[in-house]
Amino acid sequence: MENKADIIIIGGGLIGLTQALALASQGITSHVIDRADQASMLEAGFDGRTFAISSSSYKLFEAMGLGDALAGKGCPIEKIWVSDGLKPGSLDFAPAEDDGFLGQMFESRYLRAVLYKAAQEHAAIQLHMPANIISKSRDASAATVTLEGGKILTADLMIVAEGRKSETREEAGIHIAQWQYEHHAIVGAIYHERPHNNIAYEIFYPTGPFAVLPMLDDEHGRHRSALVWSVESKDAAGYLKLSPRGYAAELEKGMGGLLGKVELSAPLSSYKLGFHHAASITAERMVLIGDSAHGIHPIAGQGLNLGLRDVAALTEVLVDGMRLGLGFGDAQLLDRYDRWRSIDTLLIAVSTDGLNRLFSIPGKTASAVRRFGMALIQRAAPAKAFFMAEARGESGALPKMLQGVAV
Repeated sequence: MENKADIIIIGGGLIGLTQALALASQGITSHVIDRADQASMLEAGFDGRTFAISSSSYKLFEAMGLGDALAGKGCPIEKIWVSDGLKPGSLDFAPAEDDGFLGQMFESRYLRAVLYKAAQEHAAIQLHMPANIISKSRDASAATVTLEGGKILTADLMIVAEGRKSETREEAGIHIAQWQYEHHAIVGAIYHERPHNNIAYEIFYPTGPFAVLPMLDDEHGRHRSALVWSVESKDAAGYLKLSPRGYAAELEKGMGGLLGKVELSAPLSSYKLGFHHAASITAERMVLIGDSAHGIHPIAGQGLNLGLRDVAALTEVLVDGMRLGLGFGDAQLLDRYDRWRSIDTLLIAVSTDGLNRLFSIPGKTASAVRRFGMALIQRAAPAKAFFMAEARGESGALPKMLQGVAV
C-alpha cells in the first residue's frame, strides 16, 4: 500500500518533530519515521537532559501554536555570568528589565512530551513510531521509503533528522569534516542551597568549561540547576566513579561556593565532545537538518538552537516555493536552503570551537590576557549587545518564524 504526503521526515526526535509541526502550521503534510518508541521515551527518568532555548527559538514554538503548552515549563535565563577560573575580572550579560529573557532552560522530557502530543493530534502529520525502514530511494520524481511490514511511503522531499550518526547521510555518500576534542562532557542536575536567581554561570578552566544552568525549583521548593562540566577524557571515568558526596565536594570546589552546598538530583552521564559539519546539507530530493548536518561544542549552548534555525529556515524556503508553484523537492529550493544554512552553521561552529580553544590555553599570562579582554567587553555596551544578540539567537540572516513574523 502506498501512502503519499508532501514530506518524509526520518527521525522523530526534538528536531524532527519540530520540523513536522512547523510544516504542518503552513498546511504541509508529512510522514515522521523513527525506530524508537517515543511513548516510552516520555517516561520519567528516561532523559534527564536540559536544553537552553534561546528567545528567538522560543518564538518558533509560539509560531507553531505551542506557547500555551510550554508556558511555565521553562526557567528564564535573566543573566549570564562568565568567569575565567573564578579569578577577578568576571563578565556578565543582562538585558534591560523591559527587554525580555536571554532564553529559557527546558527539561528534555517536557519539550518532547509537548511536541509528541501536538504531532499526534495534528491531521497533517502521520507518525510511524516505532518503525523499521527496509529501504529508501530518491529519484527525479519522488522520495520513497518502505517500512517493515510492507508499507510504502512517498513524498516530494526527504528530510533527515537522525542525529550525529545519520545512516541516511552516509548512504547518500555525504562526507563530514569532523574531529574529536580530548574532553568528555559530564552532564546531570543538582540541588543547591542558595537560589540561582535565574543566572546561568559559565566558568572556564584550562581543563574545560564548567556551566551551571538555572532550572525551575522542584515540587518541594528545592533549588535546582543543570550541570555541563567538560573534563579531560582521561579523567572522565574517574569522576563518574566518585560517590555522590565526593562528587558534590568537587562541584562545590568548581563553583567556588556560588550556590552553597550542593547534592546530585539526577544520575550523571557523560559523552565524548566533538565537532562535525556535513560537506553538503542537500542532495537530490533530500535535506539534512539538526545534528545530521552539524554538531558543535556545547560551550555556548547553541546545539539545539542551531537545529531549530534549520527548521525555521527550511520551512520558510519550502513555503516560499509552494507559493511560487515549485515542488518541495525542486533543486532551486534546496540550493537556497544550502546557501542560507551552510554559511550560518559553519560560522557558529568555528566561533564556538575558537572560544573553547581560547579558554583552554593554560598559564597565568593567557589568563591575564583573557581577563583583560573580558574587562574591556564589560565596559563596552555595543560589544555586550552583540554577544547578547548571539545568546538570544538573533544574529545573522534570521528566518521569519524566529522573528515572530508570519511566513
